[in-house]
Amino acid sequence: MSSQPPEGPHARSPQRVWRERLAALGFHPSRRLGQNFLLDANLARALVRDAGVEAGDFVLEVGPGLGFLTRPLLEAGARVLAVEIDGRLLEILREDLGGHEGLELVGADVLAGKHELDPRVRAALPRSGPWRLVANLPYSISAPLLALLGELPCPPTALDVLVQLEVAERLCARPGTRAWGPLGVRLQAAYEAGLGRRLGPAQFWPRPQVESAVVQLRRRPDAPSGDQQARLSGLVTGLFHRRRQKLLRVLGDLLGSREAAAGLLAELEIDPGLRAETLEVETLRALAESPTWKARREGSAPPGPPPTGDRSRGPQS
Repeated sequence: MSSQPPEGPHARSPQRVWRERLAALGFHPSRRLGQNFLLDANLARALVRDAGVEAGDFVLEVGPGLGFLTRPLLEAGARVLAVEIDGRLLEILREDLGGHEGLELVGADVLAGKHELDPRVRAALPRSGPWRLVANLPYSISAPLLALLGELPCPPTALDVLVQLEVAERLCARPGTRAWGPLGVRLQAAYEAGLGRRLGPAQFWPRPQVESAVVQLRRRPDAPSGDQQARLSGLVTGLFHRRRQKLLRVLGDLLGSREAAAGLLAELEIDPGLRAETLEVETLRALAESPTWKARREGSAPPGPPPTGDRSRGPQS
């Protein structure tokens, strides 16, 4: 059965065509799985163009649903790994697109847990070289999935994701705003983040209760290594748990030594009266890469404060 709706002035809407087809199969969208389908083929093609997908690109698509993004990805010449949790939709995708040599379909929940990818998905991802994520993500998994992908040994070089507007704002937030938090810090340490198109509820079926937006993430040349990312994640989780308290107090508790915290902040020329929610990514990275924080992560006692006097300023000329 063809998945493309008829065209022309008297053509039925894609929503109606798909509702009729799915009703014939006894299918009803699952709220638990966050199934809100983007059924505008022109908009789907525009999202793929915005992402800059080119022939030969390896693309991970999570939650392909009815294949409206999958089709333009394949038309662009991408090799697509599409991961679908719903077996009913997987059968539709296999019927419509299963013969395409550029498509690999995996029936799985992309997350094996909150902090782990499904082993089949992880094994199918590239172990070297550039690759992309392009997806209309189910709202409930967007934050943990993006964090996990960004911390892989071979992470995606580009992510173009349609997510709930609130999540998009967190990903693109700036220091000092309510949306600034661990997720934004962890991803912005590794990626340049920008907001793309905004989509209203009417552009999905069934209509969600919230607005959505595209987030575009591009890997930084100076992105942290896996160990660096782990240290940063541990730091920001602790700091933002008490985001409105003064930095000296919170960092002192995390290090187990107020004196060590005061010395570290003085060494990096950071005002101890600041709050974590005001700190830039670069400042947080400097804290996470300090010998003091590394010692804490490795379970040894943090070094004492830097010596006072001329020696604290470095070698003399």
